[in-house]
Amino acid sequence: MKLENVMKARTSWDVVCTVDDLVPESGVAVWTEDGPVAVFYLPHRLPALFAISHTDPFTGKNVLARGITGDLKGQPVVASPLYKQHFNLLTGQCLEDEGVQVKTYQVLLDGDR
Repeated sequence: MKLENVMKARTSWDVVCTVDDLVPESGVAVWTEDGPVAVFYLPHRLPALFAISHTDPFTGKNVLARGITGDLKGQPVVASPLYKQHFNLLTGQCLEDEGVQVKTYQVLLDGDR
């Protein structure tokens, strides 16, 4: 799995995990030069891969990869395991507080990584 920060102009991708590291319908935490990132694999959706900051903005704890994934109003979301706020996996927007958003990242599946 390769990950690229949306805000940076880059010509290469960082390999952060392999397909075997992914668990369907859940997230895995990976370390990048930007810090901890949560990568989610939702095989029933297209796209099936999503990446957001692993840090819960309400607590500062690195827990979002452990959240419960789901669908709200047709959008893929993860619920923080701490206070249960939902974050849109496409935009990073918190559904309960419009003023809060986590960083999102582009992901690329290239073979088995």
